[in-house]
Amino acid sequence: MAPTDVIPWLLDTDPALRWQVERDLLDAPAVQWEATRARIPHEGFGAALLEKQDPATGLWAGGAFFPAGYLEDPESATLPGQPWTATTWSLTTLREWGMDPAPLRERDTAAMLARTAHWEYDPSLPYWGGEVDVCINAMTLANGLWLGADVEPLATWFAEHTMAEGGWNCEAVEGSTRASFHSTLNALRALHEHERATGGTDALRAAQRAGEEYLLQRRLTRRLSTGELVGPWVDHFLYPPRHIYTALRALDHFRHAGRRDPRMEDAIAMVEDAQQADGTWLQQHVLPGAVWFEVDVRVGEPSPWLTMQALRVLRWWHAG
Repeated sequence: MAPTDVIPWLLDTDPALRWQVERDLLDAPAVQWEATRARIPHEGFGAALLEKQDPATGLWAGGAFFPAGYLEDPESATLPGQPWTATTWSLTTLREWGMDPAPLRERDTAAMLARTAHWEYDPSLPYWGGEVDVCINAMTLANGLWLGADVEPLATWFAEHTMAEGGWNCEAVEGSTRASFHSTLNALRALHEHERATGGTDALRAAQRAGEEYLLQRRLTRRLSTGELVGPWVDHFLYPPRHIYTALRALDHFRHAGRRDPRMEDAIAMVEDAQQADGTWLQQHVLPGAVWFEVDVRVGEPSPWLTMQALRVLRWWHAG
C-alpha cells in the first residue's frame, strides 16, 4: 500500500491516536480534531487510565515513580524491567496522548500530589520540586506545567545541570560526566514545553540550543568520536517509548519544535528504511514491566502509533 492507504486503518483507533492523525496527517479542521481529542478522558485508553487514579490521594499505584512497596519487595529485583504504572508514568502518558488536563485539574490533582506524593529516591523532596534524575525531572516539569503546578524552580534545575558537552545524563548523580542521548532528548522535550507554556528564559533557551546541538553534532544517530551508531536502540522504534531514545522520537521532537537541520538526514533515512511494503512501521521493541493495559501491538506487528509518528515526521521533513 501507499502511505495514504493506511489512513483508514489509523483512523480506526483510540481517540488518543485518532485526533493526531486528523490534525497532523489529514489537516482536518480544528473543530474536528478537537472534538476527537475531547473524547480522550471519556472513552478508550484515556478513560481507562483515569479510572486507575486514587481519588483520595491523586496517586496511581500508590507511588511517585514506583508502585507502593515495589522497592521493598525482594522479588521485584528478579522481575524484568520496571513497572510503568505509578503516578509519574501515568501522568506522562495522559499528557503525551494530548488529553485536556481539565478532568485532573477538577480533581485538584496537582495539590493532592504536593501533599501525598513522595519520591522514592528521597521522600523528603517535594514532588513538584523533582529529584536528581534528569528523565524523572523532565517528566515532572512537563506534567506540572500541564496541571498548573508551580514548577519554575525545577525548570531552573536544567540550566544548572547542563553538562560540558551540552546535554544531560541521568547518571550524573553517580559521577558520569558524559551526556546521554536518552537523557538529553527527555530534557529537551520538557524544556520545549516550558518555553511554550511560559515563554522561557534566556538561560533555558541557551540550554535547549546546547542540548539540540549535542544531538545534531552526532547527526541524531552516531558517536562523535567514531561515527558508529550510538546504540542498537537508535533505530529500534517502539511504542510506548517511555524514556528511550530513538531516531524517530528525536525527529518528532524537532518537528514539534519547528527546527530543521541537514544533519537530521541520517535519522530521516532510518525512518524511511523502516517502512514496510504495506506502508506501515513495525513495533521493533517492547520494554518489559507491568502496565495497566496494552496500548499497542506486539513486537513484529504493524504499529498504528509508530506509523502515525513516522508519517507525520516524513511529511514535515519533505514539506520543507
